[in-house]
Order: sequence, then structure tokens, then C-alpha cells
Amino acid sequence: MRSELYIDGKWTAASDGKTFEVVNPATEEVIHRISAATAKDVDSAVKAARRAFDRDGWPKLTGAQRARYLRAIAAGIRARQAEIARLEVLDNGKPLPEADWDIADAAGCFDFYAGLAEQLDNDPEEAIALADDRFTSKAVREPIGVAGAIIPWNYPLLMASWKVAPALAAGCTVVLKPAEVTSLTALELAAIADEIGLPPGVLNIVPGAGSVAGQAIIDHSQVDKLAFTGSGPVGSKIMAAAARDIKRVSLELGGKSPFVVFDDADIEKAVEWILFGIFWNQGQVCSATSRVLVQDGIYGALLKRLIEEANKIRIGDGLDEGVLLGPLVSKRQYEQVVAAIDAANSAGATVACGGTRPEGFDRGYYLRPTVLTDVPLDSAAWVEEIFGPVVCVRPFKTEEEAVALANDTRFGLAAAVMSRDDTRAERVAKAFRAGIVWINCSQPTFTEAPWGGYKESGIGRELGRWGLNNYLETKQITKYMSEDPWGWYIK
Repeated sequence: MRSELYIDGKWTAASDGKTFEVVNPATEEVIHRISAATAKDVDSAVKAARRAFDRDGWPKLTGAQRARYLRAIAAGIRARQAEIARLEVLDNGKPLPEADWDIADAAGCFDFYAGLAEQLDNDPEEAIALADDRFTSKAVREPIGVAGAIIPWNYPLLMASWKVAPALAAGCTVVLKPAEVTSLTALELAAIADEIGLPPGVLNIVPGAGSVAGQAIIDHSQVDKLAFTGSGPVGSKIMAAAARDIKRVSLELGGKSPFVVFDDADIEKAVEWILFGIFWNQGQVCSATSRVLVQDGIYGALLKRLIEEANKIRIGDGLDEGVLLGPLVSKRQYEQVVAAIDAANSAGATVACGGTRPEGFDRGYYLRPTVLTDVPLDSAAWVEEIFGPVVCVRPFKTEEEAVALANDTRFGLAAAVMSRDDTRAERVAKAFRAGIVWINCSQPTFTEAPWGGYKESGIGRELGRWGLNNYLETKQITKYMSEDPWGWYIK
């Protein structure tokens, strides 16, 4: 396990020598210590990225040349996939099969953006038709510059890949701050970049506290672009800070996503997708479909089956075979989720199942999968993101009511609908005010498709060609064709 910062192609301790603990959420044991970047360290990282962009020629490489580095990183991830997935479990707590899937997706992300980098070489400059034929004009796309990326702890390496891969493909250089509680695999990404010979300064990784290292990235005048995934309140602060220098910003924030199930849906299939939509990764997913709306004709039967299946989910250490629900990522997160359940109960909600620590688990941040019913519409449990294995279920009568309830939120990241009636499902999907909509499923995510939300769920889109565009600027180049220097304004 790596323990130092990665700045300008070198491993280095924090400038003040301070470190922070790495805690295994399954056992609450300290398993490692990592250097905690200071503002001085971030300044060094930004200056290295600035030099790599302005003087050392990273953006001047062809897309095909950058693609070779990206594919080498993808190959490096795959070569160590089992090892990195195990580190992800030790750091985050998720079950090993989920971690293995995430690491494979991270490698695929680098491969995908390698392909888009190559396409940039064939992306023609767009000729612009002008009303005045004495001029020619064209639009070209260029990398923004130095990107500061701040990522969350729920998908540590995958979220790093979502930002680093398109930024490098576009020709940007990067300063990445992983979440303090899950920094291990980001440092392994740095090790792979170092091993494949990525030029110094192109990728810099500075673990540390958000209030220190994160704030230093946000405030640095030489950072051109901020890319953040995390909570709404922090995203709002980043947006406000970026306004001072008019930095480019993309924000992927929280959600309180609805899942509407009509009474013609197959109950068993609906239950399976509801379980996947809220208990995958312990519910620590920004797009988790945490508000389930079930048409009253099947509400009772579906709720009964949902509770039965939720109680069957095997809980335990993510490294144990057959475990489907690991611990929450940290003591703080565990306490926040438990407090949210207690507040919901006090507000009048019924804890239909779960809500407590499972028997036999005296250590580790474990929580039984929780189903809440009778949740008041104005309660925090229905309105706010809990970010844990907690789902709110309520009945509805009509399609119009379901859509109104689904859209009655300040968030708009994701939504899902389940029905055998394709026409109705498509109609409801279009009525949702959300950036990601699933029909007859919940949570499948593809590198090729745009990811991002409406309203307070963020600004911009990641993944696909939209993710690459986050790191590109458009430049107009206009040329005067006449030999008369004074005649351009006289016709």
C-alpha cells in the first residue's frame, strides 16, 4: 500500500510530515497511514501540472499519442485488478465482487477515452460560414488547462477514472484529491501512471482533508477547471469559490431518486431491482433509487416480498464469500445513517425492517437493510439524501400522482419506472425531471452514456463524449483575406 503524495512524477511525504489513518470499516482497525497534503503540497502539484501543460507539451501530443498512455494505464489496472479490488474492500467496505466490477469498469473507462482521444485527431476544424467573404473563420477545440478533481469515497478508483481519463484524453493535466477515507486505490493509480512512464506533472495525486487539500485546489489561481463529485452543500461552496476566478466547473452531486412501480409490473422482478437500486454499495450511491412509489393494487404484496428479501441479504466483511452487504464506509457515515433512521421514526415513519446493527457484529460499521413506510412527505427521510441502505416506500393511485410525487424534490439525478406497458413507461420516463432515467431496471451505468442531473443534482455531464467535452474549450479563429488593411469595415 502506498503512503506518500504523488507530485511531479515523484513520491513525497507531506511538507509538514503529517499523516492520517486508514481504517478498515469491517473491523474498525487502523491498517495504514497516508501523508496528508498541505496547501504548500497542493501548490507544488498545481505548478507541476501547469508546467506540464504550458511548457512540457502534454496538450501538444496527438490524441493517438495520449491514447497510448491511457491504454497503458488500463492495462496496468487489469494486470493488478485482484490486488486493487482487495484494497478497495479494505478501504471502502463494499463486497469484493462489487469492487472487482468497479476496477474492471475503471480500466474500461481509460480504454474508452483512449478511443475518444484518437478521434480528436480526426475531428475536423469546423468551418463557419460568414456573411462577409473577405474573412474566413473556423472553430477549434482545445484542452482547458489544469484540472482540479475532487472525488468521493463511494467508488474510489472508478470516480477517479471518470475524471482523470477524459481530462488526460482531452490534453489537460490533473491534480486529483481522493476522499480522505478512501485514498488507497487512487495512489495505486498514481503508481501505475508512474510505471507506464506518464510524463511528470501530467497526473498529481494529493490525499488529505477536504478543508485543507481540497480547499487549496479550489482556491488556486492556476487551476482552470474544477470537477467535483460529492454532496450538494460542498458543491455549492465550490461553485461560489470558482466564481471568483470564473473557473470552469462541473458538479455531480446528490439525489433522492424515485422508483415508480405500476401494478402491471412483475412483483418478483420489481423487488429484485428495488433491492439493487438501494442496497448496492450499502446504499452509498448518489443515484440510489431511495424513494419507491408502488401503485396501490400491488403495494401490500410487493412490500411483503421486499421485506422478506431484504431480511435475507447476507451481511458481513466484504472479503467474505457470499456477502452482499458490507459495512458503511466510516464511523461518521454510520452514525449519520442511524440518526436519519431514528429521526424518521420520530417523525412518524414505520421501520418495517432493519434499522439496527445486525446480531453478532460488535465491531464494524454494519447496518441491516432498512425499509421505511408511512414516511411523511415533509420529513427529512423522504426529502433528504440518507446515503445508506435505507429505502422509503409508499403507495400511489394514479400515474399523475406518481409523477408529481417523483418530481417533488429539489434533486434530479436519476429516476426509474417499471411497467409492462411500454407506452406508459416511455411517457413517464419523459415526464421525470431527472438526468438519468431507467425503464424496468435501476442503476445500470455505461461509460458511453451521459451521467449527470437536473436541479440541485449538479451541472454538466460525465461519461461518454459529454465527459470529454468537460475538458475542452472552443476557440474561434478568423482570418482576413484582403490585402487592404483599412478596408475591412468599408463595403
